[in-house]
Amino acid sequence: MQQLEVRNDLTVVGGGLAGICAAIGAARQGSTVALVQNRPVLGGNSSSEVRVWVCGATAHGAQSFARETGIMGELFVENQYQNPLGNPYYWDLVLLEAVRAEPLITLYLNTDVRAVDAADGELGSVTGWQMGSEKEIRFVSPVFVDCSGDGLVGLLAGAEYRTGREPRSEYGESWAPEVPDSNTLGSTILFYTKDAGEPVRFVAPSVAKDVTETAIPDRRVIRTDLNGCAYWWIEWGGELDVVDDNEAIRDELQAVVYGIWDHIKNSGRFDADNLTLEWIGSVPGKREYRRFVGDHVLTQHDVLDQTEFADRVAFGGWSIDLHPPGGVYAAERGSKHWFSDGVYHIPLRSLYSHNVHNLWMAGRNISASHVAFGTTRVMATCAVIGEAAGIGAAAALRNGLTPRELAHDRFDLMKYALTRADASVLGLTDDDPANLALTATVTASSTLTRPAFEVSAGTFPLTADLGMIIPVDPSLNGFELLVDSTGGSLTVELHDPVKPQNYLPAALIGSCTIDIPAGEKRWVRIPLSWYPAEPSNAFVVLRQSPGIAVHTTATPLPGAIHFTRREPSPDEQWTEQFRSWKHILPRTGLCLRLGETAAYAPAKVLGGHARPYGGPNLWSSEDLAWDAAPWLHLTWAEPVTLSEIVVVLDADVQEDLINLHHHRTPFEALPTLLADYVLETRTAGTDWTPVAEVKDNHHRTQRHVLPTPIEATDLRLTACRTHGNSRAHVVSIRAYRS
Repeated sequence: MQQLEVRNDLTVVGGGLAGICAAIGAARQGSTVALVQNRPVLGGNSSSEVRVWVCGATAHGAQSFARETGIMGELFVENQYQNPLGNPYYWDLVLLEAVRAEPLITLYLNTDVRAVDAADGELGSVTGWQMGSEKEIRFVSPVFVDCSGDGLVGLLAGAEYRTGREPRSEYGESWAPEVPDSNTLGSTILFYTKDAGEPVRFVAPSVAKDVTETAIPDRRVIRTDLNGCAYWWIEWGGELDVVDDNEAIRDELQAVVYGIWDHIKNSGRFDADNLTLEWIGSVPGKREYRRFVGDHVLTQHDVLDQTEFADRVAFGGWSIDLHPPGGVYAAERGSKHWFSDGVYHIPLRSLYSHNVHNLWMAGRNISASHVAFGTTRVMATCAVIGEAAGIGAAAALRNGLTPRELAHDRFDLMKYALTRADASVLGLTDDDPANLALTATVTASSTLTRPAFEVSAGTFPLTADLGMIIPVDPSLNGFELLVDSTGGSLTVELHDPVKPQNYLPAALIGSCTIDIPAGEKRWVRIPLSWYPAEPSNAFVVLRQSPGIAVHTTATPLPGAIHFTRREPSPDEQWTEQFRSWKHILPRTGLCLRLGETAAYAPAKVLGGHARPYGGPNLWSSEDLAWDAAPWLHLTWAEPVTLSEIVVVLDADVQEDLINLHHHRTPFEALPTLLADYVLETRTAGTDWTPVAEVKDNHHRTQRHVLPTPIEATDLRLTACRTHGNSRAHVVSIRAYRS
């Protein structure tokens, strides 16, 4: 046996998505990182060992423009490109390669942390046993991030924590129980099947549960075409201690899986003769255990009210998703959901321990009530929290600050680091004084200033209410729609979503009713106007009118999305709140003449927001059919020294990329991305000099570090090709001296 000691700026314990993103986030800030994982693969519950879907703020499409950016966004996009079929082993590889690409990270797999050295509210080291190599490794660093899920490091360090459910009286949460208890969400084991092409019998093991003696067949959905997370409800252990009773929980869950499979194969109720059991999990996917107490405890009110924290560092959008403690044996349904009206914010003060001053936490163990935890626990949200914790830990260390001092006194340092990292945060503008692009002026070869989408690709009858988001910048002075009519009237309403990240009608601005004579392909003017104080989105409602159909187009307006009124099915009546609108017309739109707008102006690439927020926040060229090589040109009054140029492109964060073991999109690279582009610089009076030429790009963010600093008065980006979009889009251009 060897006894080793390693020293780094930061030690991250836990190699799930939170730990991966914490480690990468800190390493990109210049910190050396030890990433310690007790399993042979990275990914935690998303890995090939457990195979849980990577859900996040998009909430399977319930939230709009909500897909994560930053490191989690990179992983989504890279997996889409490398692994469009959602192979779980390729996903393991995507994660491993992302960590290996960071030279400042040292990865320790199969290393189980079991002891810590801590005193007087400070953690000095953690010690792990690396199985197989028989090494005892002591990890020493000034800062630690507990991404272990169960929170063993924080527990051993003496960090204050909670388990179970707080009483309703503590935070006034309507979904909290009147009396506190130790119940948690349970654990789950999944399984996959395949068609063997010939009859395959199944002999049930002795441990298999007879599910006909339980409520499972009546209360849960069992079908032969379901696999993996479609059986998320195979959950148990919420009334036990999910750590202390982990082995018993695993055994019970596997017995349930074999019982369900026996029911499918041998009950005679299913056409399953040719199906065989291909894979069953051996590691329970845990949902909940310790939640550490930070300077702020996130609550149900913060989520549903979408509290705009001054120190917001991440966002979520999954519903508050709580499950009955009895799990699979509960008589009630498997879960209940309560959505906020859009994505909500997560503060930095919830990501560090209030009593262990060098301990950060990320993942399902952050400072949140049991109810609020019901939404922050999903993995893509854990990942963006992880990136924020890693960036925060590195920024605080670099500037000699405690986590509390960073959050309360020097949040500007955190804000600049987050925006420069393209992290998943909403409402923070890029005003970093290090970004030289903010002092430039910008022009373009063309701009989408008077959007007109006039080529019909079909019709959509108004048999139900239809909703549409239109960017308003700086004002809306009516618009036109292309319609077919058999005679009748159309009522149109204009609503303000109120919050910049929301895409639901919240406040009625105005309405009108228009008589439309019979005829096809009539342009109808909608005389509704709005003059908001700042750029916003308008939610337009076309009321149900059976005699009228609107024309659709294959080239949608950037930033526009479309909905139809959603009638809940009987199975959804049990939820306290559900979405009343659902997305329709994906990657298409309505034939529309909008009028003059600044929503796509070149100035959008300088500062501002780097994702949709009160508008699309991007530059769009005119159609490539006549502006074949559109360009953006930044000009400085005096020469500046450039060492790094960052280009942020449109990765269409409306597109849901959760294809891991779930579904796939019809393309490998997002159509809105620039595939090929060229960056050039010059000093006034000289010729343009290429500094970067990018081909076959499939990433949102490209960082161009120049081998030698360049003095320039001009910077130009020329778009040479997209991945299919009819216009060139750029979200941001940033330039740094160092």
